[in-house]
Amino acid sequence: MNRRHCAAAAITLVCALGLLTVPVQAMAAPTPDASPSPAASAPAVPSPAAPSSEEDLEKIREQIETLYRQAGAATDAYNLAEEQTKKQSGEIVKLAKAIVDGQARIAELKDRAGAQAREQYRNGGLPPGAQLVLSDDPQLFLDGVNKVRTSQQASKTVLAELTRTQEDLETYTQDASSNWHKLETNRVKQAEAKKKINAQIAAAEKLESRLAKEERARLRQLEQDAANRAQSAWLATRPTPNVDVSGATTAAGKAAVAFATAQIGKPYVWGATGPGSYDCSGLTSQAWAAAGRPIPRTSQEQWRLLPRIGIQDMRPGDLIIYHADASHVGMYVGDGAIVHSPRPGRHVTLAGAGSMKILGVVRPDR
Repeated sequence: MNRRHCAAAAITLVCALGLLTVPVQAMAAPTPDASPSPAASAPAVPSPAAPSSEEDLEKIREQIETLYRQAGAATDAYNLAEEQTKKQSGEIVKLAKAIVDGQARIAELKDRAGAQAREQYRNGGLPPGAQLVLSDDPQLFLDGVNKVRTSQQASKTVLAELTRTQEDLETYTQDASSNWHKLETNRVKQAEAKKKINAQIAAAEKLESRLAKEERARLRQLEQDAANRAQSAWLATRPTPNVDVSGATTAAGKAAVAFATAQIGKPYVWGATGPGSYDCSGLTSQAWAAAGRPIPRTSQEQWRLLPRIGIQDMRPGDLIIYHADASHVGMYVGDGAIVHSPRPGRHVTLAGAGSMKILGVVRPDR
C-alpha cells in the first residue's frame, strides 16, 4: 500500500523544521536596492549651487511621501506573509508530530494483530468458534462463549483502529504537503514585498540625499506644514465627540496608550515589533498585547477584523486607520492627537489625528 511510502515521505518535513523556526528578520534599516522601480525614479533636483524653489521642494516632498506610502503598503504585505508563514510552520510541526505518533500507533496495532494471529495458529489454525463446537464439555463450551465474543470484539477493534489510524495518517500527510506549499507561497510573497520595500525606501532616500543641508531642513518644514494644514482642516470639519456613546476609556485602553506613548523616540524600522524599534502596526499590536488584548499584526488586518466605530465616538486607545489601502495606523490618545511610528527615518511620535487621510476607526476592546 502507498500509505506507508506517503507517510514516510511526509516525515522528511521534520528535517526542515529548523528552517521554519528562523523568521525573516527586519531589525536593521533595509539595504537599498541598486535598481529601484521606474515609479521610484527621482525628478530633476537642482544642484546645491542652485537652491531649489519652494515649488521644487513641494514636488519632491509629495514624491517622497508617495514612495514611503508605497513602502508602507509593501511592509503590511510583508508582515502579513510573515504571520502566515509562522502559522504554516506551526501547522507543519503539529502535523509532523501527528504523523510520527500515527506511525508508532500503527506499529503497535500491527503487533497486537500479529499476536492474535499467532494465538490462533497455536490453537491448530481453527477459529475459536469452531473449537467450541468440537468441545464435548458443556461447561467449557459455556465458559468459552464470552471469551470468543471478547476475542472477536478485540480483533474487530484492533482492525478498525488500524484502518482509521492509517486513514488519518494519509490525511495528515496530505495536509502537511498542502501546508508546505502554502508556506513556500508565503515565503515568495515575503521576498517580493521585501524587494519592493527596499526599492521604494532607496528611491526616497536618494531624492532627499541630493538636497543640500538647508534644503533638507526646508523639506522637513514643508512636511510639518502639510501635516498642520491637514490637521486644521480635519478639526474644522470633525464631528462633535459623542461622549454618551463612546463612554469612558477602559482600563485596557489606558494600558495600551501608556505602552504606546512610552515608546516615543524609538526609531521606525519596517517589520519591527519592538522593543527597540517599531513599524506602525508593530507599535499598535504590541501596545494592545501589553494591555492583555492581542490584535492582528498588520494595519490592514486590524481594519478588516476589528470592530469599527464612528470618528465622533473615538476614545483613547482606539486605532485610526489611514489611507485608502489601510496601510498606516496610529493610536488615538485624546485631544485630537495620535501616537504612531511614521516611516523610515522617523521615530515614534505624537501627531495630529487628522494629519493624514483617515479611512476609519477601530476599537480593539469593544
